[in-house]
Amino acid sequence: MQCETPNFNSDVVDVRPVTKIGDLRRFITLPRRIYKGMEGFVPPLDMEQKHLLDPKTSPIFRHADIQYFLAWRNGNPVGRIAAIIDHKAIEHWKERIGQFGALDSLPEPSIVSALLKAAEDWLKQRQIHYVRGPVTLSGNAETGTMVDGQLSQPTIAIPWHPKGLDELIRKAGYTKTQDLLSYRLELDDNVEERFKVPGNLKLGEGRLSSITTRSLSKKEIAAQGEVLRKLYNDAWSHKYNFVPMQDYEMVAMIEQIKPLLRPEHYVQIDQNGEPVAMAMVLPNLYDIAGDLGGNPSPLGWAKLGYRLLTHKFRSARVILLGVTSKLRGTMMGSLLPSFAIVELMRRGRSLPYKWVELGWVLENDVGMRNLAESLVPHPHKTHRLYEKHLSE
Repeated sequence: MQCETPNFNSDVVDVRPVTKIGDLRRFITLPRRIYKGMEGFVPPLDMEQKHLLDPKTSPIFRHADIQYFLAWRNGNPVGRIAAIIDHKAIEHWKERIGQFGALDSLPEPSIVSALLKAAEDWLKQRQIHYVRGPVTLSGNAETGTMVDGQLSQPTIAIPWHPKGLDELIRKAGYTKTQDLLSYRLELDDNVEERFKVPGNLKLGEGRLSSITTRSLSKKEIAAQGEVLRKLYNDAWSHKYNFVPMQDYEMVAMIEQIKPLLRPEHYVQIDQNGEPVAMAMVLPNLYDIAGDLGGNPSPLGWAKLGYRLLTHKFRSARVILLGVTSKLRGTMMGSLLPSFAIVELMRRGRSLPYKWVELGWVLENDVGMRNLAESLVPHPHKTHRLYEKHLSE
């Protein structure tokens, strides 16, 4: 990682760029250290965070310039932030918009403002005058600041932040742009009855005879991953903050989640043999790792391995749900997300999940919100994205 920015000092807070291996380790593990003991916080696995943040393992470093910063007080790290120039995002948005991300901090004004200023200064030095975030480290991964739902059960790839962080970001001059909503769906005995598809239409029958579905095949997972990537990029291309997922990012994601996957976790809907919609659900890693801490002992790793092998999960998260742009605005396009969810639930009868999380849903995505709120009236978690113009 490059380092050209001088130290930034605010009161007793000293923000310094991460340049050493030891500080990189501190950066990766910081949330579980500063949030320890806060109500509702459950530490993620260091291994999972390393995959997201270590330049040696995170694929975003192939197309982005990123600088990490740590905030120090009295010799102890008390906050972190990443300044990000994602060249694929700039190419897609056709604007030189930078991003900030991996923002975790004690909810204190002096720390948060110092971290944001350090990231802003680094971006301005590189001719970036508009900033958006937070993302870790991409809009295709962990996104947003948690503003509501701190006491809800944690779910995989959903960041946790303490109350008050949202207010401090806004006080630093940032404006809210979008909220990302997550809905908890209890999988009771009558959930499929409540989830009625209009006209009781069924895939592969009658007017839908040209529609077929596919499951995940671990033998073909590489090829299916590429189909999923192309369909995802097409389906989400018009969404706020979207950045096209690269082939090497999909390869890295599949490699990471492959041990969690079962055939029932993926639904691909084809029309006349062409992929037109998809949905993917991931078992919630916190179910089997949440009581082990971020850095399990050898016995903890043994427990994790056994739980993974025996699939001791109680919940899951729908991480992808989309429809090809070719059907956007059509009746078929509006029906396919419902069919995908129904198919996931049908297949999931053999799995031990008691509830699933539907998220993230953009607050201005009326279609997806209507779908989610037909089952769950209100979201149980809210994450927020912000933007700010950086003065010359």
